[in-house]
Amino acid sequence: MALAGLDAWINLFGEATPLMWACATVGCAGLFLRRRFPLAVFLLTLPMALFMDVAVAPIAALYTLAASTRNRPLLAGCALLNAAADTLVWPLPGAFGGDRAWTLVQFVYTLATAVAPVLFGQLVQARHDVARRLAEVQEAREHERALYAQTVLARERAQLAREMHDVVSHQVSLIAVQAGALQVAAKDPDAREAARTIRTLSANTLDELRHMVTLLRASGGKATELTPQPTLADLRQLITHSGIETTLTGELPPHISTTAQRTVYRTVQEALTNVRKHAPGARADVRLWHDAHHFGVTVTNTAPTRPSVPLPSARHGLIGLGERAELLHGTFSAGPTPEGGYAVELRAPVRPD
Repeated sequence: MALAGLDAWINLFGEATPLMWACATVGCAGLFLRRRFPLAVFLLTLPMALFMDVAVAPIAALYTLAASTRNRPLLAGCALLNAAADTLVWPLPGAFGGDRAWTLVQFVYTLATAVAPVLFGQLVQARHDVARRLAEVQEAREHERALYAQTVLARERAQLAREMHDVVSHQVSLIAVQAGALQVAAKDPDAREAARTIRTLSANTLDELRHMVTLLRASGGKATELTPQPTLADLRQLITHSGIETTLTGELPPHISTTAQRTVYRTVQEALTNVRKHAPGARADVRLWHDAHHFGVTVTNTAPTRPSVPLPSARHGLIGLGERAELLHGTFSAGPTPEGGYAVELRAPVRPD
C-alpha cells in the first residue's frame, strides 16, 4: 500500500489534475480490500494506469486476483485490460495518433509485465494446493495403517471366536445333553437333582459363551477399537469431529442392545471415513430411522468437489460392517447414488437387549 502510494505520488508530482489525484487515491486505498474483493480492487486500479505511468498498484491487485481464483480466462482478460490501460493515454483519441508500431511494441511489453504477477499468483496457489494434498495423503496413510492394524486384530478375534464356538461350545453342549439324559434315567432323587443342576449350569454357560463370542466378533477392547466401546451417546461427537459438513436426523428406538448401538456407531464412522478419503469436499447426511419391526441408519454423501487421492483399499471396512450386520440378523448395503455420491445403509430387526 505505501509503495503503491509512493509510486502514484512520484508520477503525479507537478502535473496532476484533481481527477488524477482522485483515481490514484481510490486505487491505492482499494488495495486494503484486495484480498476480500480482488476483482473489484483490480478494476479500481485501471484508471490509475490509464492516467499515469504507475505499476505497483495494478500489479499488486493482479497478483492477489491470480492467487485467489482459478478462472484462467478471467485472468487473461484482466492481463489484457492492464496492458491496454498502460499502453493507451488519456484522452483516448491521442493514443492512436502517434507511431502505431511503437504503440504495439509497448503493448506487448506491458502485457508481458502483466503476465508475470498472474503466473506468480497461480504458482503460489498451486503450492498451497500441493501442500494441502500432501497433508491429506499423510492423514489418509496414517488412517489406513490404523485400519490395517485394526483389521489384523479383528481377524485374530474372529479366529478365537470360531475356536470358542466350535470347540468349547460343542463340549459344553455335550455336557448339557449327557446331564439331561442322566436326569431322565437316574432313579435316585439326589442323582436327578445333581443332573438337573449340571444341565442348568451347562445351559447358562452356553448362553454366556454365545454372548462372549458375539462380543468378540462384533467389537474389541480399548487396544483394538479407534474409540473405546462407543454408544449412540457418542454419535454426535463423532459427527462433530469428523471434519465433514454433516447433518444428523431421526432417532433409533429406545433400549436397543449395546451391540446394536456399537454397530450403528461403526457404520457411521466407517462411512464418514470413506467420505473423507474418497470424496473430498462432499457433504454427508446421517439419517437414523425405525419402524415397528426394524431399525437402521442411512449415510449418504454428495459428489466430491475436489479430485480424490488414489489410495489402496481392500474394502475391509465395508466387509466388517457386513459381518456386524449379520450378527444382528440384519443386512448391510453400499453403492453409488444417481447424483454421483455414495450411500450406505444398515437395516436390522428390533430385538430386546
